Amino acid sequence: MKHQFRYHLLASIIVFTITAAILIIFNVENIKLFWLFLSIFLGAIILDTDHLLFWFLLKPNSEESRLVKTAIKNRDFMPVFRLINIGRQKHHSLIFHHYFFQIILVLFSLFIFTSTNNIFISGLVLSLNLHLIVDELIDYFKNPKLLQKWLFAREPNQLPVKFLGRYITIFILIFLFFLFLFIKTNT
Repeated sequence: MKHQFRYHLLASIIVFTITAAILIIFNVENIKLFWLFLSIFLGAIILDTDHLLFWFLLKPNSEESRLVKTAIKNRDFMPVFRLINIGRQKHHSLIFHHYFFQIILVLFSLFIFTSTNNIFISGLVLSLNLHLIVDELIDYFKNPKLLQKWLFAREPNQLPVKFLGRYITIFILIFLFFLFLFIKTNT
């Protein structure tokens, strides 16, 4: 969990720093920088709520689910974060960590970036895309079979492991295009 959080935090800091620096050069108001900061860091964690959906809706009677419910009831959130990290290895059927969701997110993002200049919504959508890419890169370099397993869960025909790098590259390029649109619409 600690390393995964560090990767998400580092990616978020880099994206925030680059976009904030460009926005500052173009004299954007400070309140917009605050909304950018909030949206990017909220988006870095929001996709992991699908683990909660897994525990509460798909497997409500599992031991993990009982541990999470107890921890939340006692307002002790560290065990929940630890279980999310452990769950990454075991939860392969998550709703947000799936290629189909990523495609829908890209289409939704294209709509957002071309139709609004709301910095919070745009930053959140940008960060959601970044979150998935970071998760994919982590597992691609550590365990490509695990990436294939969760990214194409519930699919009878999965993308072969040898093409996962190309898949991720395409989504990185799309993310960079969205980053460009984000900067263009907010300057």
